[in-house]
Amino acid sequence: MEILSQLLPFVFLIAIMYFVIIRPQQKEAKSRKEMIEALKKGDKVVTAGGVIVVVHKVEEQFLSVKFNDDTIVKITKDAVARKYEDEA
Repeated sequence: MEILSQLLPFVFLIAIMYFVIIRPQQKEAKSRKEMIEALKKGDKVVTAGGVIVVVHKVEEQFLSVKFNDDTIVKITKDAVARKYEDEA
């Protein structure tokens, strides 16, 4: 009984850490992965560097993106920070 009363605070602390830190990170990683998998030609995205580009072609590990009408470059899918939504 004494051991249980000593371990209870540690178990409680671990449960709090799970619900406050670990679980939200897992949810965010899952939603980010789903967003990247759902990207298609014509979508606007913001890169990790803060540049807004248009998806030109989706490949297995890379995205070909257009900076303007003349410039198309390849970036890794990990470089996509978020999908860009116009505030219009």
